[in-house]
Amino acid sequence: MVVRELMSALRTQLRQFWRRLTRLDLAALVVLLAGAVASEVEVQSRILGFLEFLAVLSIGYLIYRVIAWGRNRLLWSLRNRLIVAYLFIAVVPILLIMTFVVLAGRFLYSQLGAYLLYEDLHRRIEIVTDIAEHIAAAHDYLPHGANQEETERVLAAQSHVVHDRQLPGLTIEFSNDVSVLRKVAGPARMSFAGLLQDEKGLALVSLRELEPPNGKRIVRLRLPVSEEMLATVAPDLGEIQLNLTQPYNGGAPRGVIYTTAGVQYETAGRIVARNRSLQPAAFWFEPSVNVVSRLEDAVFVAKDGTVGKSRPVFAVFSARPSSLSGRMFSTLGELRDSYLILFAVLAAFFMFIWVAAFITGVVLTRQITKAVADLYQATQYVQSGDLTHRVRIERRDQLGVLAESFNLMTGSISGLIEEQKKRQRLENEISIAREVQNQLFPQKFPVVPGVEMEAICKAARSVSGDYYDFIQLSPTHLAIAVADISGKGISAALLMASLQAALRSQMLAEGSEHMSTAELVSRLNKHLVRNTGDDRFATFFIAVYDSATRTLRYTNAGHLPSFLISKDAALHLDMGGMVLGVSDDICYEEGLVSVPRDSLLVGYSDGLVEPENVYGEEFGIKRLQQAAVYVQGSRPRVVAEALMNAAEEWAGTPEQADDMTVIVARLR
Repeated sequence: MVVRELMSALRTQLRQFWRRLTRLDLAALVVLLAGAVASEVEVQSRILGFLEFLAVLSIGYLIYRVIAWGRNRLLWSLRNRLIVAYLFIAVVPILLIMTFVVLAGRFLYSQLGAYLLYEDLHRRIEIVTDIAEHIAAAHDYLPHGANQEETERVLAAQSHVVHDRQLPGLTIEFSNDVSVLRKVAGPARMSFAGLLQDEKGLALVSLRELEPPNGKRIVRLRLPVSEEMLATVAPDLGEIQLNLTQPYNGGAPRGVIYTTAGVQYETAGRIVARNRSLQPAAFWFEPSVNVVSRLEDAVFVAKDGTVGKSRPVFAVFSARPSSLSGRMFSTLGELRDSYLILFAVLAAFFMFIWVAAFITGVVLTRQITKAVADLYQATQYVQSGDLTHRVRIERRDQLGVLAESFNLMTGSISGLIEEQKKRQRLENEISIAREVQNQLFPQKFPVVPGVEMEAICKAARSVSGDYYDFIQLSPTHLAIAVADISGKGISAALLMASLQAALRSQMLAEGSEHMSTAELVSRLNKHLVRNTGDDRFATFFIAVYDSATRTLRYTNAGHLPSFLISKDAALHLDMGGMVLGVSDDICYEEGLVSVPRDSLLVGYSDGLVEPENVYGEEFGIKRLQQAAVYVQGSRPRVVAEALMNAAEEWAGTPEQADDMTVIVARLR
């Protein structure tokens, strides 16, 4: 089971890896494989060589891609980003400074060790030079007639007695041959001191010209640079080795190759100090300093006495920084330990501060990333649909306030979703109410001889408080009704439904075509007063047209006056009484009109005449009547649409403040 899960996870990772590969990645892999095959083929070919070159480029590209992928994976987490940022801000600079200090210390200590070695050798050269000067001075004051050889032997013996312990191996020779001095020092100089390399090896040499009465002579002091002598040089250093060189002329080198001043030299011989070793470490992590330093050039004298080009001498030695520091701070005397203790205390204090800062950075990083991780986990809960999850608030800092804001946001979202659900349910109910209300309006108009009718109702909201109806009472009688319920929305629509039910129950009774419209309105008024609240009322207009006698009986209960337009004039139908639903003892009147042929009856609600233009002027009944007169010869549908368009154009905006209803009947 475990193996199956591991294989499934491996397959998933491989699929994800394959999806991440671009076409360029695949091309690089193919080129890499081709280059690997080409490298195994022993046949030399330019094409194969070019494939190998492309394979090298592919390796570089794939390494870049792997680094970029690893960087993206590493830096995806905020915690890793903060850790990397802290490393670059705090740790990396400290490491660079420490590395620089270590390298600078190694450089300074190596230069100090080279200086000590050079100064010790140079001091011995000065001693040899002083001995030669003393012998020359004593030689100049020899009494006349003194035996020269005996005197020189005595001078040499006296110098050996004084300096043999300090300079073991020192030899003092006198000679009449000054040619070597002239070749080494120059024709005008009387002395030479320094390193000299001949067939015997390397030595500290001092040549001094003498001026005795019997002719020129020189004194030659030679101190061989031997294993014994190196054992006494620079005691603060460890192992010491001097490498003698000769010009490198090509071919197989016989030793180490040194390059200096653009010239190559190879090792010609080595002088290793006898019985010298590296000093023990003063503390467990004290490293050693290994140095290769060039000393001054040694004058080369061949066996036949010819002087060649000077050859450099390279010193290879090791040392302990503690020994060199002891030598460097030896001039401080008793204060040296105090300075060292102060330096150690400051170093420990700075290290303590750095460790404290590092721990503080890690703690702050964990706090920040933990808060962000909690917020991320909370977003996952929200994404899954769980809005009850809350982030745990542990601190009152900005992250804590952020977590609190997140909790408030999720609570608000939950409330908004609940409110949206309620609104959706309400919209569903309104939609049902709109469908029911649409069923209350006439689905098809009655067919009465000599009458054409049309009606348009535009609700300001989902449902309308306006009401119109066409009811056929007999083959020649038609009832036309229009009403405006107080308020808007569902409450007005419910009252409209109640009014429609009451109207139809009265008008569909037998003999209703002969009922007085005033009596009908009075009954409807009593119905509304008894079945609605005091704050609910309705304006109502009812007309009964008899196409046989061409008479129109009507009652207007507080509604805007409908008008009857004929060729000669326009008659406002305003006889009736108060609005419905206020008081049940109101008396209403019935109006009677003889209708001229081809007249136009227009009824409407207040939403059609109340729209205002940009100057605050209402559209008004007069403009509505003028618009109807202008199109009175058109079909009822055209007239109704023209009146609606005229009101909307006057307002200049498609938004409605109230329900807009218009009915048009052509009475021929």
